[in-house]
Amino acid sequence: MASALIYLLVVLAVAAVIYLLASLVFGRGEQLEALPPGSTPTRLPPADVEGSDVRALRFQQVLRGYKAAEVDWALERVAGELDELRGRIAVLERQLDAAGEEIRRSRAERAEEEL
Repeated sequence: MASALIYLLVVLAVAAVIYLLASLVFGRGEQLEALPPGSTPTRLPPADVEGSDVRALRFQQVLRGYKAAEVDWALERVAGELDELRGRIAVLERQLDAAGEEIRRSRAERAEEEL
């Protein structure tokens, strides 16, 4: 009975040493080092979010993935920027169409005057 208990303790000790060595060598599988508790790497500029800003975005890791509130916040910011940019594009396209039409009318008027 005592030898089985000693055998079990030795096996547990060897397993613990192997686990600790593997943890030190391979880490936790992250590309970035762990953050201090309560801090967040989630940063975006207040306006004009660029692709490089989104590519550099990092979220705090929690037990089962990333902190949902941070991901939701970042997605909402990016979605707002996209909506704003699409709105600006639509306004500029309308202005471009109006300017093109004005140029066509001006050319047509000049052509009529020359005749």
